[in-house]
Amino acid sequence: MDPASQDINLNSPNKGVGGNRSDSLSDVPVEGAVGNSPHPPPLGLTEEEAEELRTELAKVEEEINTLRQVLSAKERHSADLKRKLGLNPLNELKQNLSKSWQDVQTSNAYKKTQETLSQAGQKTSAALNTMGTAISRRLGDMRNSPTFKSFEDKMGNLKYKVVGPRGNGDAVGSPTDTTPTQENPPF
Repeated sequence: MDPASQDINLNSPNKGVGGNRSDSLSDVPVEGAVGNSPHPPPLGLTEEEAEELRTELAKVEEEINTLRQVLSAKERHSADLKRKLGLNPLNELKQNLSKSWQDVQTSNAYKKTQETLSQAGQKTSAALNTMGTAISRRLGDMRNSPTFKSFEDKMGNLKYKVVGPRGNGDAVGSPTDTTPTQENPPF
């Protein structure tokens, strides 16, 4: 088969078939084509009624194909207009999201939820404030208790034994001091 004589149109029924072939596909019956009835008509229909329905089906399918072509042309035209106007899918998405967010914010459910959460936040804040005040008061009471005073005294004694008499505000030798003294033994 000569490649120059091949039909390269992929939509052609003769694609890949040479022009001089004797076994052409035009003689092969196509199943479901108008005029061919490989099956007897359905029960309750005469051959004429079945033929009429097949003809009507062919017309409806042709209309569907025409509508698809028109829709495709309209979509291309719409895309061209959007391109000329500088609209792109990202901008459209941003506009859609913005509009959707505005719709959500104006909905009753959103307003009720926002109001409920605001009240819950205020109540939580008040509860935490009250709890903080109570803890602060409790700690103050505990610090003034005899048990805490006794503990504080014992800790003070322990500090005096470890650090020595200069423990309250006196300058403590820095770790870089090189001359250890009796008051500041190295550990």
